[in-house]
Amino acid sequence: MRTSIATVSLSGSLTEKLDAAARAGFDGVEIFENDLLASPLTPEDVRARCADLGLRIDLYQPMRDIEAVPEAEYARNLRRARHKFELMRRLGADTVLVCSSVSPQAVDDDALAAEQLSRLADAARESGVRVAYEALAWGRHVSTYDHAWRIVEAAGHPALGTCLDSFHILSRGSDPKDIEDIPGEKIFILQLADAPLLAMDVLQWSRHYRCFPGQGGFDVAGLVRHVLATGYDGPLSLEVFNDVFRQSEAGPTAVDARRSLLLLQEEVGKAPLPGPVVPTGVAFAELVTPDAEPLAALLGALGFTRTARHRGKPVGLWEQGDARILVNTGPAVRRDGARLAAIGLESPDPAAAARRAEALLAPVLPRRRAPEDAPLDAVAAPDGTELFFCAGDRPERPGWRADFEDTGRPPGQAGIRGIDHVALTQPWHHFDEAALFHRGVLGLHAQESVDVADPYGLMRSRAVTNADGSVRIALTVGAAPTDDTVHAQHIALATDDVVAAARRFRDAGGSPLPVPANYYDDLAARFEFADGELETYRDLGILYDRDAHGVFRHCYTRTVGRVFFELVQRDGGYRGYGAVNAPVRLAAQHAVRALTGG
Repeated sequence: MRTSIATVSLSGSLTEKLDAAARAGFDGVEIFENDLLASPLTPEDVRARCADLGLRIDLYQPMRDIEAVPEAEYARNLRRARHKFELMRRLGADTVLVCSSVSPQAVDDDALAAEQLSRLADAARESGVRVAYEALAWGRHVSTYDHAWRIVEAAGHPALGTCLDSFHILSRGSDPKDIEDIPGEKIFILQLADAPLLAMDVLQWSRHYRCFPGQGGFDVAGLVRHVLATGYDGPLSLEVFNDVFRQSEAGPTAVDARRSLLLLQEEVGKAPLPGPVVPTGVAFAELVTPDAEPLAALLGALGFTRTARHRGKPVGLWEQGDARILVNTGPAVRRDGARLAAIGLESPDPAAAARRAEALLAPVLPRRRAPEDAPLDAVAAPDGTELFFCAGDRPERPGWRADFEDTGRPPGQAGIRGIDHVALTQPWHHFDEAALFHRGVLGLHAQESVDVADPYGLMRSRAVTNADGSVRIALTVGAAPTDDTVHAQHIALATDDVVAAARRFRDAGGSPLPVPANYYDDLAARFEFADGELETYRDLGILYDRDAHGVFRHCYTRTVGRVFFELVQRDGGYRGYGAVNAPVRLAAQHAVRALTGG
C-alpha cells in the first residue's frame, strides 16, 4: 500500500520535512496549511519539489468551520474555499480536508450541513478538487465518523467523501466495525495515529500526545482491517500531533514513522516483510572505555576473569558463568568514559534477523574485519547501541568467540551465572521509537511503561523481553531532555545467592552503592523478615521487592564512566525489575556523584 505523512508530524521547515519524508521512503505527503504559509516557496515550487522527490501531494489540510452556518457566513466561507481551491490547483493537490465545525455559529442541522457541503463540493469540482469531510472528536455537532458519513451520504455528491482518522474514532471509543458499511470509494483518505490511553480532555490529548501506530494503546490495526474491508485503496497516511516529534530531528522521526507503517501493514497482512527472528539469549555486552583499569578492577571484584583477547583489536573478554563482557579500548575517547556500546544477541538465524532489521529501516553497520574474523551482522538501535546477531560455532560459519585467543585463565566462579538484563538510556526523544524498534525488529514483547521518581523529575522505563526471559532489555529515559546524570546504562548479572555475591564483591575490594538507612526502616514496616535477614540486607546494600509471582533481591555497584552493574536474584518467577526501588537507587547515585564529582 502507498504510505503518506502529514507535514505537521515532523519538525523543521517545509523543505526539511519533504526531504525527510522522501528519504524515509514515503510515497506521499499531506501539506499542512501552516507549513505552506510559513514557507518562502511558492505553491509551484512546492509542487516541483515534491515531484523531484517522488512525493505525491495526497491532501491539503485543514479547512475549518465551513458547514451548517447562516447563509451570510456560508457565503464568506465559500469565498475562502474558492481561494484555497485555486491555491491547491497551483500546488497540484486534488483533495482537501474539511473538519467538522467547532464554530459557535454552527447549528445542529444535518440537512443544512449536507446541502452546504454539496455546494462546497460543486465549487471544488470546478477546480478539480475533492472534499474529504472529517468528524473531529470535539466537533460542535458532528463528532463521530458515522455521523459524518450520514451527512456525506445525504449530500450524494461525487466530489464529496469522508476522511477517517483513527485518533478521532478510537479516542471517543467508537466501534470501527461499522466502517465496513461505507463504500471504499467514498473514503477519500485514511489518517492514522496512535496514542497512550489517557484520561484527559480529548482536544489536548489530540494536540500533544498522538504517536505513531504501535507506540500507543489503540487498536489501530483492527481499525485498518475494517477500512480495508470496504475496498479502500488510498494511502495509509500518518497525522500525528506530538510535542516531542516537533522538537526532534525530522530525518529520524520520519524513519520511525515509516517503520511504524511497515509493521502495521505486516500486522494487517499487507507487507511481505521477512519474519521476526526472536533472539534466544545475550551472547555478550560490550563496553568501550579510554581506560580499561577501572573496569578491570570492577569486573575483577565481581568475580570475572579475563579469559581471552581479540586477535586483532584491543578488546578483552571477561567471563563468569554464561555472562560475557567485552572491554574495548579501541574507539575514540569520549569525555564520559566507559559506556555500553553493543549487545550480542544469540540468534537461531543471524542472516534472517539482519534481513528483517534492514527491511524495517534499521541502519546496517559496516564492520571493519580481518579476513579471518568471524562474520557478524550488526545494526544500530535508535540510541546508537550496536546490536550483533550471533550464532554458535558451525563449520560453515564460525562464531564470534573464534575471533579471540585464550589467555589460559578459566572463567570466574563467584556465583554469577549470566546476564539477567541490560538497561539502556534512551535520548529523550527516542523513547517510543526504541520500544517499537525492539518489538518490531527483534520480535520482543514490550511490557507496560513505568514512571519512576527521580530526585530531579520523572524517569520513564519500559522493558522488552522474549518469551522465556532469556533476553531482557530495559529502556529508560531521563528526568529531563538534558538529563545525563542518572547513568541508567547498566548490566544486571543473575545469581542464585545475591547475599553471597554481594559479600564476595565487597570483600574483594568492590564499592557497593550505599543505600540510606531510611529505606530499611520502611522495608521493615512493609514486610516480615527472618531474624537477621534485614540486617544483612542493610549491611550489604541489598534492596528487596515482591510481586504476585516471587521475590526480587538486588544491589548495585558504583558507576564507572556511564556504566554500573547490578547483582540480581529472582525467586519464584518474579517478573519485574525492582522499579519500586529505583527512586532509592537514583537518589543514591546522585548523592555519590555530588560527593565524588563523577
